[in-house]
Amino acid sequence: MSADHDTNASTGLYGRFAATARRHPDATALEVEGTSYSYRQLESLAGRLARLLLDAHGGATPRCVGLLASRTLTAYAGYLAVQRLGAVVVPLNPGFPTARTADIALRARLDLILAQPDQAGVALPVPVVTPLNTGTPGAAYRPIPPARPVHPDDLCYVLFTSGSTGAPKGVPVQHRSVEAYLDHVVPRYGLGVGSRLSQTFDLTFDLSVFDLFGAWASGGTVVVPGPHDLLAPARFVARENITHWFSVPSVVSLAARLRQLRPNTMPALRWSLFCGEPLTRAQAAAWQAAAPASVTENLYGPTELTLSCAQFRLDAAQAAAPSGTTVPIGTLYPGLEHLVLDADGHPAAEGELCVRGVQRFPGYLDPEDNRGRFVRHTSGKATVVTDTAPPTPDLYYRTGDRVRVSEEGLIHLGRLDQQVKIQGYRVELGEIEAALRDAPGVRDAVVLAVPDQGGQTALAAACTGDRVDSARVLGTLRLRLPAYMVPASLTVLDTLPLNANGKTDRTALRRVLQRDGNANGANADGAMRAEAPSVGGSNR
Repeated sequence: MSADHDTNASTGLYGRFAATARRHPDATALEVEGTSYSYRQLESLAGRLARLLLDAHGGATPRCVGLLASRTLTAYAGYLAVQRLGAVVVPLNPGFPTARTADIALRARLDLILAQPDQAGVALPVPVVTPLNTGTPGAAYRPIPPARPVHPDDLCYVLFTSGSTGAPKGVPVQHRSVEAYLDHVVPRYGLGVGSRLSQTFDLTFDLSVFDLFGAWASGGTVVVPGPHDLLAPARFVARENITHWFSVPSVVSLAARLRQLRPNTMPALRWSLFCGEPLTRAQAAAWQAAAPASVTENLYGPTELTLSCAQFRLDAAQAAAPSGTTVPIGTLYPGLEHLVLDADGHPAAEGELCVRGVQRFPGYLDPEDNRGRFVRHTSGKATVVTDTAPPTPDLYYRTGDRVRVSEEGLIHLGRLDQQVKIQGYRVELGEIEAALRDAPGVRDAVVLAVPDQGGQTALAAACTGDRVDSARVLGTLRLRLPAYMVPASLTVLDTLPLNANGKTDRTALRRVLQRDGNANGANADGAMRAEAPSVGGSNR
């Protein structure tokens, strides 16, 4: 089925990969674990895995397949295999607790799970298939199934994010949304044969779709870093001749702390993209100095709006602006509309960002999660939709992000759920974090609301930096902020804890602050130092 003959057809992700494989069969599609795979080879591997999935499901095409793999050949060929079958892929992280993976498998109603070989023995409530344990030893020699056509409204993948109720929340995304995204980013970033894209994101993080299919839709190469390469990204970029870098901003801070971002260490890098959390001017400047020929863009977008949906391109002067401020998120992609709403639902210069359009998801996997997450805008005012029905296209998705309209586009001000009350005052934690980043020696900062010994809400802060004098920093804040906004404690860490996607893990950090606060009774007059916990956590 071709889009040239049927307006309801969609090439889908696999169709775009297959078209590239026909045009450039010998070009390198993937480099992982020291081995390169051409488009011809990767297409063959995907076809054989698709055959194994069919056989494992009794010859029938599975509707929804989990992918329990991370940065292995199984992960990448498996993603393509599921897409080749026209099925929905649900990425699963082998590093997450088995109980969470089992919960997701049930919530997603997976038919089976394709797992990398070292996960063959994991006990899950649905069948687990691995390339070495399929129950069909001759499957690799059986006919490879043809690629199945998909409809634009068909689901492409489902990702599970951390839910406010404590249960994972499924976010389904349609092929039409991903294709609209690719139609924008592939030409914008000049992707094609010769492009070499970093693959820094776990597959449970939707930004990984840019790495994979931005490359595979255009003839580029996905270059998978080794386990220690993200500690020294400049060395990885130079060694692997990376042309397109994409990561969360925290990678910049970690590399800077390890003194891995010396000036002009990435002279050949062409594009530097950051998303997933606020990008500070200091981070942008540090990276730009190491990659002077690179164009840097700050991207924004929740999973519900398909990877990223807004962009801001920096120039040298903008990167050199006051270091404590964050880079704007700029303007929205084509095919999207937005509203900025105040607390009463009226359009305003500052408020919650709400978005609708081609990249908006069709509603949560569990309809109950739709309640209160969309607004209808009529007669100059928006009203919150309180039912659980699938959202119609006219509804705007409530991002939960506070933004301000400016001449540079939208400015991200923090999460609405980062607004807390201290002594009866409304406090935006992002404002305090920005003030901390302006303090001498501070690189990164996070502020959390925690219960004090009396059970009242108090502010606790953590930061990284060189020779940070906590008493001096907090004294500086007293000159800039009202007393109720000055944290009661400041913990100086070697690194901020990161989750599996490289973002700051606020849950893990909360445990550190509460533990150290209880153990040491530290306050604003003294600093504490603690080792950051190991990486772990949930999606964005």
